Amino acid sequence: MHADSPRSRFATGRAVSLAAALALAAAVSGRAAPASTESTTTKQAAVAGTAAALPANSVYQLPVALTDQQGRDFRLADRRGKPMLVSMFYSSCQFVCPMLVDTLRDTEAKLAPGERDQIAVLMVSIDPAHDTVAVLKQKADERAIAAPRWAMARTDAASVRKLAAVLGIQYRALADGEFNHTTALILLDAEGRIVGRSSQLGSADPAFVLKVRRTLQAASH
Repeated sequence: MHADSPRSRFATGRAVSLAAALALAAAVSGRAAPASTESTTTKQAAVAGTAAALPANSVYQLPVALTDQQGRDFRLADRRGKPMLVSMFYSSCQFVCPMLVDTLRDTEAKLAPGERDQIAVLMVSIDPAHDTVAVLKQKADERAIAAPRWAMARTDAASVRKLAAVLGIQYRALADGEFNHTTALILLDAEGRIVGRSSQLGSADPAFVLKVRRTLQAASH
């Protein structure tokens, strides 16, 4: 795997052409809400026992269907309700992607046990042609990744492009089967809004850990 660099920014192999994905990407980047806010509509819906409409800048607006390493099918919006750490990877990567896993683990390690229980982790493959459920299961077992709180997941190629666009992750397949791509840890609040991101690898980013803690505190109120 080759990480992205300021001198070499790669666009996705094929441009994301769906207007909905582009509109949502603009909404996510331009109207991200503070993690400490919760809409009156959401609170009223919780009291009434009904589901409130998702915020316009929620990543969960994307109708992306995924399958995790256990073969369980789910949609992004199914993860609504608790904060989540998201990253994108591919299983055959030998260097940077393993560091992504290590960094996610170190980020979790900086949280209290009760905080760790309240956050989910999702790693989505950018190589669906190779990363079958069986391959993801093998990789999860190798790294001792415990489902269901941690998920390594796959989706179709078109959905990979849409999700990457919304998350601000760029990638490109290379002739040797490797990928150039952005390496980032992205924090979603309980409503699926992007409220933090970090490109630090190898160890937890203190500022990002603080953002995770504040987002968890906001979600508990």
